[in-house]
Amino acid sequence: MLIGSFVLLALAAAALYAWTAGFVFWKVLLVFALSYLAVNVLFILLWGLVSLFIDTAKPREKQFPLSRLGCNQISEFVCAYARLRVHVTGEEKLPQQGRFLMVCNHRSMFDPLIVLDKLRKYDISFVSKPSNMRIPIAGRIAYGAGFLSINRENDREALRTILTAADYLKRDLCSMAIYPEGTRSKTGRMLPFHAGSFKIAQKANVPLVIASVRGTDEAKKNLPFKRTDVYLDILEVLPAERVKAESTQELARYSRELMERKLEETT
Repeated sequence: MLIGSFVLLALAAAALYAWTAGFVFWKVLLVFALSYLAVNVLFILLWGLVSLFIDTAKPREKQFPLSRLGCNQISEFVCAYARLRVHVTGEEKLPQQGRFLMVCNHRSMFDPLIVLDKLRKYDISFVSKPSNMRIPIAGRIAYGAGFLSINRENDREALRTILTAADYLKRDLCSMAIYPEGTRSKTGRMLPFHAGSFKIAQKANVPLVIASVRGTDEAKKNLPFKRTDVYLDILEVLPAERVKAESTQELARYSRELMERKLEETT
């Protein structure tokens, strides 16, 4: 939709040029190409300007007004140019009211982008490693939407992030998502889970959404000539009562088993 809008704007500029200056094929084509490039540059500059107004010095009391729109549009922008064709299953299982914590395996930098793009109506923000929050423009936009960085090398700081994420859920600021592996797997096999990730759902008393992703690790190999089919599967939603009753180790083990079973079925 977004890239289609860019194409239409560039076509309009080319048509206007042809109407006013006369139709010369190579000139009209050049105007179209330059207009399309200009629209893309303006898109980036616009969100760069918006990001300058986001204060990243303290936790959010509410979402910055344009940050959620920015997350949606930037993720759509990147997914489109990465040529990702996303297939979502199990979306009907997601809670239609109230917030939740989503956990998922992690394959690629594209994983959170497909969630933001395809599940945008659920206002999902991620707990991510600090380096992701330092990405120019996108990092600040994400912070304004409720994204949080977690330093897993420092237990005290990690706990503070977990408590902040739970607070965001309690205050209905956004739903949260976290990758229990802590970083993306480069072998295709899941890394050990950090059971502390599940404390977010327990402390916020919200449902736990268990999902799996596959195919995103192929995107870099396929670019720029080939589309990549990626799959986001919502496997199960555990009610808040069960999340509260079980230990984080039990939740981690159960979630991992579900993800592994799904991935084995599809290989």
